[in-house]
Amino acid sequence: KGTIHLFRKSQRSLVGKLTHEFRLVAADRRSWKILLFGAINLICIGLLLMWCSSTNSIALTAYTYLTIFDLFSLVTCLISYWVMMKKPSSVYSFGFERFEVLAVFASTVLAQLGALFILKESAERFLEQPEIHTGRLLVGTFVALFFNLFTMLSVRNKPFAYVSEAASTSWLQEHVADLSRSINTVLPGLSSIFLPRMNPFVLIDIAGALALCITYMLIEINNYFAVDTASAIAIALMTFGTMYPMSVYSGKVLLQTTPPHVIGQLDKLLREVSTLDGVLEVRNEHFWTLGFGTLAGSVHVRIRRDANEQMVLAHVTNRLYTLVSTLTVQIFKDDWIRPTLSSVPIANNMLNLSDHHVIPMPSLKAADNLNPVTSTPAKPSSPPPEFSFNTPGKNVNPLILLNTQTRPYGMGLNHGSAPYSSVFNQGFGIPGMGATQGLRTGFTNVPGRYGTNTYGQPRP
Repeated sequence: KGTIHLFRKSQRSLVGKLTHEFRLVAADRRSWKILLFGAINLICIGLLLMWCSSTNSIALTAYTYLTIFDLFSLVTCLISYWVMMKKPSSVYSFGFERFEVLAVFASTVLAQLGALFILKESAERFLEQPEIHTGRLLVGTFVALFFNLFTMLSVRNKPFAYVSEAASTSWLQEHVADLSRSINTVLPGLSSIFLPRMNPFVLIDIAGALALCITYMLIEINNYFAVDTASAIAIALMTFGTMYPMSVYSGKVLLQTTPPHVIGQLDKLLREVSTLDGVLEVRNEHFWTLGFGTLAGSVHVRIRRDANEQMVLAHVTNRLYTLVSTLTVQIFKDDWIRPTLSSVPIANNMLNLSDHHVIPMPSLKAADNLNPVTSTPAKPSSPPPEFSFNTPGKNVNPLILLNTQTRPYGMGLNHGSAPYSSVFNQGFGIPGMGATQGLRTGFTNVPGRYGTNTYGQPRP
């Protein structure tokens, strides 16, 4: 009896993991056709490379690279089948659709690197052009053309079919579209053959084979070996121009950018969501292409406090699900809180203003700047003290003291509180204060009542 390890994890190498996934794909009968074409493709690549070395033709080598690209496209098709079999996991919560995007991006970039290698070799051959043997040049051209077209038309490659339609047109497609438009105006019956936008892979296969046929004829007639280098440069430029738009499109998908053709539809749907009942704001929206033809997104929706979250979630999902298949909606209620006024209890003795005096804060101006008549600043343009910076005691409340002073009677000064009916008789005083506090003057012997003199006698 051996030891039982409860928490032991099975350690599997990278080769073992790839073998396990390959067996998973090979178990599907749809993959047998692709595996068969892959085996034939490897045989064709081997034959073509042998003929390239025997003929010493770099144009045929450039055309062979298209067959190698067909092998990459078959691998991408197998990855597409594997993605459909796999389910989302905790690590890949959105599924495995980005693997086929990565496969397309890698295939197109490798094809462009092969084109750059051909351009570099062609530049060296212009300095010293070797002799080209045409014995197997034409045979290799037709073998590669037949196999490439047969592979493209027999195997339904979903990732590359989508990219070829969604990506922008190459310069070769644009020139062929102009030629097709001219032919269709003369011969309208050929409109089904000369389409406005042809398949870029079929187009580059036919254009490369045509360049090799011209090369074969010129070498056989005039022994013009430099045309092989020129044909290699033409095939490399066509390859680079065809693969570059696909690389850009798949690269933007990997960078999680929003597709330009759905921005208008997304804006329209977001405006409709913002007008739903209970929705206050739609923010932090982000939409990106998860895979080819799959759009994912997340959005935050702020709703009223009295709104139903489940109802709003159902309406928002129903509106956006028509365009966004993988959607995450976060709903939160309005967090606005009405501010409450804090009340401070007032003492009972503070309500009786007749027994208190308000002592204002002294002015910060010097005494020589005051007018002795009005006690205001001499310059009317100077700001008041409460608007000056660094004012000490600026936010200090007035000090309230009890009125415990006694004043002698018969000296022309009022004592106590004045009734409201006698306010205008005692001057512009404050109710509850003496008349001497109502007038801001610098004289102490100003009469407290109009119509009397200093000694309390009426005026003549």
